[in-house]
Amino acid sequence: MNDLLERISQSISQARSLEGLTRPLLEMLQEITGFESTYLTAINLAAGTQQVVYAHNTSTIEIPEGLSVPWGDTLCKRALDEGTMATADVATRWADSEAAAALGIHSYISVPVYAGEGVLYGTLCAASSDSSVPDSRSLRVLSLFATLIGAEAQRNKLLTQLLEANALLASIAARDGLTGLHNRRSLIDTLQHELEVGKRQGTAVFVGFLDLDGLKRINDTHGHTVGDRFLVAMANNIRQTMRAQDVVARYGGDELVVFGPGPTPGPDLQTALQAFTQRLADCTVGSFDCAGMVIHYGGASVGAIAVLPDTLDALTALEQADQAMYRVKLVRRNQRHPKER
Repeated sequence: MNDLLERISQSISQARSLEGLTRPLLEMLQEITGFESTYLTAINLAAGTQQVVYAHNTSTIEIPEGLSVPWGDTLCKRALDEGTMATADVATRWADSEAAAALGIHSYISVPVYAGEGVLYGTLCAASSDSSVPDSRSLRVLSLFATLIGAEAQRNKLLTQLLEANALLASIAARDGLTGLHNRRSLIDTLQHELEVGKRQGTAVFVGFLDLDGLKRINDTHGHTVGDRFLVAMANNIRQTMRAQDVVARYGGDELVVFGPGPTPGPDLQTALQAFTQRLADCTVGSFDCAGMVIHYGGASVGAIAVLPDTLDALTALEQADQAMYRVKLVRRNQRHPKER
């Protein structure tokens, strides 16, 4: 018994996952019960299935991992419904079980595994092709192991939920609440990462800065609801038009940033940058449906730069792209109002 306790303690202390805990416990359970196969199952009540998660096989019976059977046909459900832990004559007691007959199970023991109070995870089982009656010690160990595995399954479930919640919170924190685009904080971090990739690969990074000229006029004339819908429609149009690898972000109230990988610096770099800039400018021109009102928009002021590998950080790149945009904005303003020069 002391040796068993030591092995259990060692398994618990060394386990880093449900599998890491379960596999040594299945081996010990096989040694203690003398049954040919020991295995852990997971039950999906919604789908009506039971699947073998981990198994330890030693002789005639082979319980394959990954085996999925209808929950209603399993020995585990019959045992659970009848409150029976063990039977030495499966063929007689549960003759209608096709799964048991197919696997050649004659003797069987099972206990439910609960991942938290009242939450059924699955079952811990042992099976043999001969007639074997487990002693009380074996049944106590089976129940103990089921409790240990259930606690680990619950811990894994809680950890998964925590990671998913953290990922969701991180995603929310990185997004603009109106448009769903990357917000300014996420933009800077993501752009810095893109610049580091460009440095490693020896490629340029295109950074485009957009000012949605006239957004204030849209808000003043039609109300902020229409203005917000215009922003959302514009953001969607840019995302759908630009390359899949381009990142679109909202920098400020009426300012957007688009960046993505460029080619290796060379004679074609400026041509590629011009194509990137033109595509970005073109996709801001058009008619946008905003809460039932169509806004005919002449386009944003767009400036873009190509950041060569290992030359600028994210903040400096944004500043230079902003300056390029402002030069375009001045040209457009002078074209509209030449007398103001």
